[in-house]
Amino acid sequence: MKNKQTSAKKSYEKTVSLILLITAIIFMSGCSGGLTNAPKNITSKKALQYHIGPGDQLEIFVWRNNELSVEVPVRPDGRISTPLVEDIQAAGKTPSQLARSMEKVLSKYIRSPVVTVIVKSFAGEYGQLVRVIGEAGAPKSIPYRSGMTLLDVMIAVGGLTDSAAGNRAAIIRRAGKNESQFSLRLDDLIRDGDISANVQVAPGDTIIIPESWL
Repeated sequence: MKNKQTSAKKSYEKTVSLILLITAIIFMSGCSGGLTNAPKNITSKKALQYHIGPGDQLEIFVWRNNELSVEVPVRPDGRISTPLVEDIQAAGKTPSQLARSMEKVLSKYIRSPVVTVIVKSFAGEYGQLVRVIGEAGAPKSIPYRSGMTLLDVMIAVGGLTDSAAGNRAAIIRRAGKNESQFSLRLDDLIRDGDISANVQVAPGDTIIIPESWL
């Protein structure tokens, strides 16, 4: 009887140990993907899709209808005009959404149209821009693209000035009416090559780089 109790106790202890080990592995895997002081990825896959904006240059390809295939700019009013499709709204739509809208119009004139929209150059609508202000080499607004990181942004603005306090920089992120602020380690990233300081950016982010006190 005693041997059975001992065996049951050992089995119970093994089970508990196994549960604790699995829990620890899950916890560590969740922690290893994060970066210190990094902004959380709060944007959805839908939010990360590029939306056409005024000033974008679009290539419109209509399959088997070369005479309808053109390259056009998006006007300041957000519309484009192509053969057989006049003044259609483009700004605010993804390329695939615009293609489906054009197919609907073209179906009145040709059978089963297939349209492809490619953004050749980006200007970006207001909510799709990443803004950099302060002590950057060339502060400006940059059109967001999927997967963009802090390092991508800093390369686009020419890095930091000599008087920049990179490790006191911050990123302002808006989600609806809510606003969050996260600290950045730009000195560590750019001057020391610490890739752990690299983080993802999101459409509408504002990066503020202050001047050094010295």
